[in-house]
Amino acid sequence: MTANPIAAAVDPRSIAERTRKVLAEMVGRDPASLTEDTRLFADLGMDSTNALELLMLLEDELGIRIDADNLEQQDLETLGSLTGYFARQAG
Repeated sequence: MTANPIAAAVDPRSIAERTRKVLAEMVGRDPASLTEDTRLFADLGMDSTNALELLMLLEDELGIRIDADNLEQQDLETLGSLTGYFARQAG
């Protein structure tokens, strides 16, 4: 799949802020408490179902469609790696 043209204009900083906001809402945390190094599974207790839900929420929030063929496990390790994945999909 290709990135949404509208999403391509979204800068990486905006993607990071919006990703942090969506994740914080999902796990019931203050966005300021989540860092680039926050681990989705180990620190936040997410499971594969939560990860799928998060990806769908972020697709809607960011207007970026993910390509499951290039989504790797390491893309879901930390908030930073997840943000990086969506930034690559947007660009």
